[in-house]
Amino acid sequence: MDVSVSNVMVDFYGKCRCAEKARMVFDAMRARNSVSWCSMVVAYAHNGAEEDAFAVYLGARSAGEEPTDFMVSSVLTTCAGLLGLDLGRALHAVAVRSCIDANIFVASALVDMYGKCGGVEDAEHVFLDMPQRNLVTWNAMIGGYAHIGDATNALAVFSDMITSGETSPNYITLVNVITACSRGGLTKEGYELFDTMRERFGIEPRTEHYACVVDLLGRAGMEERAYEIIQRMPMRPSISLWGALLGACKLHGKTGLGRIAAERLFELDPQDSGNHVLLSNMLASAGRWAEATYVRKEMKDVGIKKDPGCSWITWKNAVHVFHAKDTKHEMNNEIRALLAKLKRQMQASGYMPDTQYSLYDLEEEEKESEVFQHSEKLALAFGLIHIPPGVPIRITKNLRICVDCHRAFKFISGIVGREIIVRDNNRFHCFKQYECSCKDYW
Repeated sequence: MDVSVSNVMVDFYGKCRCAEKARMVFDAMRARNSVSWCSMVVAYAHNGAEEDAFAVYLGARSAGEEPTDFMVSSVLTTCAGLLGLDLGRALHAVAVRSCIDANIFVASALVDMYGKCGGVEDAEHVFLDMPQRNLVTWNAMIGGYAHIGDATNALAVFSDMITSGETSPNYITLVNVITACSRGGLTKEGYELFDTMRERFGIEPRTEHYACVVDLLGRAGMEERAYEIIQRMPMRPSISLWGALLGACKLHGKTGLGRIAAERLFELDPQDSGNHVLLSNMLASAGRWAEATYVRKEMKDVGIKKDPGCSWITWKNAVHVFHAKDTKHEMNNEIRALLAKLKRQMQASGYMPDTQYSLYDLEEEEKESEVFQHSEKLALAFGLIHIPPGVPIRITKNLRICVDCHRAFKFISGIVGREIIVRDNNRFHCFKQYECSCKDYW
């Protein structure tokens, strides 16, 4: 088959979300060109197979293909999906050596990658060095600030975007700005933007914008007002809307409204264990143990299994995964010894464990032991043992970091003089010198 026809087929199958068929065509090609490799990378990247996309890129380089702007920008999106900051930096070096780093598509992909991987300072450097910017560039920079909850800088870049006249905001821009306001505690500014977006920019609010404003108001303790907005919205509320409301109710102990949100979520997505767990945890936090236990029993009766919480950290190209109360790691004794030492140092500095989030009906002393065995603390101890001083410790968690771990990490960052970066399922937290970038608003 002609190489051009095969390239079109790989691209077609990729866009139709048939990455396996695209790979079959790709593997059957007797000859490949740069377009072939790029098409296969994009097919995987657009279908959530980031590791496969990066493997294809490495195959292209091994086959002697020179990196092009399209190839590098496509692979950079996979680094963002993998939260692979080190991989992204290596690709940045490739772009510089190939003299394509100034290309607007490559530079925009770099801003996006750094922002999504928590390297917002690197994103700023690329962004400020760009001679011209497009809509993707502006959205990526604002999104980078949203990821770390820096609402002030997100609003500043948004203002620069408007005054520059280079491009007009789209619905993604406004999602990013309102999200940044939500995570940064600028409730008034975020709500005003949502309320005037139709008049100022001619953009009709979508479900995503409603979800953002529900989260915005919920974080500020205005759950009832958020509920009113859900009831008045012209489209059917989505899972993300009810999820935002349930999360806010759990945060502020609004169990009555939280139950309403949970029931709606059970109707829309009955098999999602996260919603049941959130309701159970909300009830447990309020001391309503019998109701919390009943929710857990219901989960078990209908066969819903909870996704276990875990944290992981990368060291020397190996990923080390930890679960709560994990004792299987080969460094377990050293990890436990370091945590015990850190606990004594933290308590001497005024730390007290927040046992409200040890969600079991246990005695207080047992609860303190529980919270100090959370997966993110185990991962942090491993990082402190292995990662040299001066190098930030980067931890990823599949769930939201708990309040006690958040408090403990602030103390530890100051005691050991290290920068600790945690990416949970919601945002980045950058701990340094007893403080967090979220300013305790998360």
